[in-house]
Amino acid sequence: MPLPFLLKGFAIGFSIAAPVGPIGVLCIRRSLSSGARAGLATGLGAATADAAYGAVAAFGLTAVSGFLVGERTWLRLAGGIFLAYLGAATWRKRPAAGDEEGAAASLSGAYVSTFFLTLANPATILSFGAVFAGFGLASAPGYLSAALLVAGVFLGSGAWWLMLSQGAGALRSRVTPGWLIGINRLSGFILIAFAVLALASVLRA
Repeated sequence: MPLPFLLKGFAIGFSIAAPVGPIGVLCIRRSLSSGARAGLATGLGAATADAAYGAVAAFGLTAVSGFLVGERTWLRLAGGIFLAYLGAATWRKRPAAGDEEGAAASLSGAYVSTFFLTLANPATILSFGAVFAGFGLASAPGYLSAALLVAGVFLGSGAWWLMLSQGAGALRSRVTPGWLIGINRLSGFILIAFAVLALASVLRA
């Protein structure tokens, strides 16, 4: 039946998105500083990348997954540098009210930045492969089932980011500009710490 594949994909997407990491920090920070829409755009960028990696696993695109895993050192290096840049920019960022055009640009920028940041972690494809195998989905029967799995992954991941962005955004009215500066600096420090860990893993490799 098609529906179980959608539900299993939803569970996989939700469980892979939920652990706290640099994207979670960005989602919370952007929700507090720019509103829940900015946080959701951040999360949806990650959800799209999760769905892309889920597609590679579900459709059995071994050539693509082999290339991504083979180039993981360079991808981690790029991801670590980008994380360091985001951390430094977040540290320096000060609360400011923007116009509608700037807000739209901010939403698209939030989406694109987290999409590529998530793609820069090719270990995700290994996670999907392991989880799919654990669910008995190492080889989804047919393209429809695989497509439903991928759709479920996106919906599950998106559901987590919707919950997180709405929860953080609900606190926005209670956060003063002074608190926002402190949150930006704490978030920047955490992102830089994640960047250091990513770059250290490249050196160890």
